[in-house]
Amino acid sequence: MKILLVDDSRLDRLRVSECLEESGFEYVVAENGTKAWEILQAPDAPTFALLDWVMPGIDGIELCRRIRALGSNGIYIYTVMLTAKDRKQNLLTAMDAGADDYLAKPVDPCELRARILVGKRILDLQQCLRFSATHDFLTNLLSRAEILASLERELVRTQREGRPAGVIMADVDGFKQINDTLGHPAGDAVLAEVARRLKSDLRLYDVAGRYGGEEFILVLPGCDLQITARRADEIRRLVARGPIVTPAGSVSVTVSMGVTATSSDSDSTIESVLQGADAALYRAKKAGRNRVDGFSLNVRVDETPK
Repeated sequence: MKILLVDDSRLDRLRVSECLEESGFEYVVAENGTKAWEILQAPDAPTFALLDWVMPGIDGIELCRRIRALGSNGIYIYTVMLTAKDRKQNLLTAMDAGADDYLAKPVDPCELRARILVGKRILDLQQCLRFSATHDFLTNLLSRAEILASLERELVRTQREGRPAGVIMADVDGFKQINDTLGHPAGDAVLAEVARRLKSDLRLYDVAGRYGGEEFILVLPGCDLQITARRADEIRRLVARGPIVTPAGSVSVTVSMGVTATSSDSDSTIESVLQGADAALYRAKKAGRNRVDGFSLNVRVDETPK
């Protein structure tokens, strides 16, 4: 967690900075509201803000209101108002502007540390809730809704920028037999480890999600059909490279994959892309499993194990 300290008083900045350093918190300093607003709009913006109330230009109350407006984009910044004002009406004004907490000046180091730790716990809880809302609990991959939303965004980007995106639909071979012979705990262990291996060799901006049951979807921005098929085969080999340890013993696991790619030359929809990947996956299964098959309006790709 990074903290933003905003105060136009050099002496107050020094006092609070010393408290933050002694407590081991990471922080940045802004001398006024205008500079603070620039920092808060950056990609790596702090998630905790200590705001002085009275400042020239953008004061603490206005800055707090702007911070809350950022929340409409899914960003939450915990804010604590620092001020010498002590009337109850002032407290209500700060809370009405969106402040989470209120601390009187001069700041007591112990009280400041306690308020920051409370805010950190709240931010950590919110992060856990956001993760739970967008990810599959067993595999920690994106949920079905989120991976489909990611695919939808790539379709829009394809039409806007003319850049393709590869789509891989993967299915665990013989998964029903694993469940039937080794039990569901073993099946869960297989799904979790397959998911980890599927994701382990992806780029930072590739995304992977659980489509349902033992099926997964991977979206690879900037990859055409040929590149996607090659990457899929590399991932297929990675999944099959060693047995998976389960509560019922070790088991060898393979996956079959169907691949396709978006194209600005066609009227691709999320339905047509999924249908194409699913058709290719069906062919891979029918041809013997543990293989990659590709689908396109103009190109057929067939990768066999080597």
